[in-house]
Amino acid sequence: MKKFSFAVAATLSMLALTLAVRADDTEATREKLAKALSVSKDKVRPSPIAGLYEIEHDHDFGYVTADGKYLLQGDLVNVQTGEQITENHRRADRLAALKELGDDNVIKFDPPPPIATKYVINVFTDVDCAYCRKLHSEMAGYNAQGIAVHYLFWPRSGPNTESWTRAEAVWCSADRNAALTKAKLGKDISAKKCDNPVAREYALGQQLGIRGTPMLVLPNGDTVPGYIPPKVLADHLAELDAADKKAAALAAAPKG
Repeated sequence: MKKFSFAVAATLSMLALTLAVRADDTEATREKLAKALSVSKDKVRPSPIAGLYEIEHDHDFGYVTADGKYLLQGDLVNVQTGEQITENHRRADRLAALKELGDDNVIKFDPPPPIATKYVINVFTDVDCAYCRKLHSEMAGYNAQGIAVHYLFWPRSGPNTESWTRAEAVWCSADRNAALTKAKLGKDISAKKCDNPVAREYALGQQLGIRGTPMLVLPNGDTVPGYIPPKVLADHLAELDAADKKAAALAAAPKG
C-alpha cells in the first residue's frame, strides 16, 4: 500500500497549529481539513472512531485527528465484526476509478453467444510478461466459465520502452483483439501512432499500487496478482458473489 507523502504529513502538522474547531463540528472540520490538504470535501469523511477522519488522497487512505495533529497510516478493521473498513473503501475506489476511465479505453474479451457473462474482471497486462501470456492463452476457458476479461495496459518496463510501444501499436490496430493476441504470441505488430490510453492506464495502475502483471481487479474491487486457472477463478468469483449476497441480506434484515 502506498503511504502518504511527507508533504501531506507536514501540511497536517501546520494545520494542527491553526485548526480550532470543536471535534463534534463535523462539517467545519471536514472543510478545514479538505482545504489544508487540497482535496475535495467528499474525500474527507468521519470514521467510525469519534474525532478521527478518513482522508482519501490519490487513491490512498489515511486517518487524521480532528485537530489535524495526528496522522495514522494503516487499515481500520472492526475487530468485533471483522469488517475491513479501509479495504472496503479501497475496493470501491478502484471500481470507481475504472468506471471513470470508461469502457471505451479497455480491450474486451467477452464470452461469445450463447454463453452468458457472469463476471467481468479488469486485468492490467503487459504484452511481454510470461504469465500475462499464459492467462491470455486460456481466454476460451475463462469465457466458457462466463468470465469477461477487460484489458488495461501496464507495461512493466515503463514509458519509452519496447513493451510500451507494442502496447500502443496494439491499441492503434484496426482489430485490437486480434493484435493483442498476436502480440502475446510474441509476433511483431506494425508500429502505428494514434491517441491511446496506455499512459493513462499506466498512471492509474501506479496510483492503485500495482507493481506487477497480470493484476486482476475482481468485480468486488479486490486485486489478485498473477495467473489463476479459469475454473479456480470462476469458483472464487462465485464464492465472493455468494458472500456479497449474504452480507446484503444481513444488512437488509430487520434489526432487533
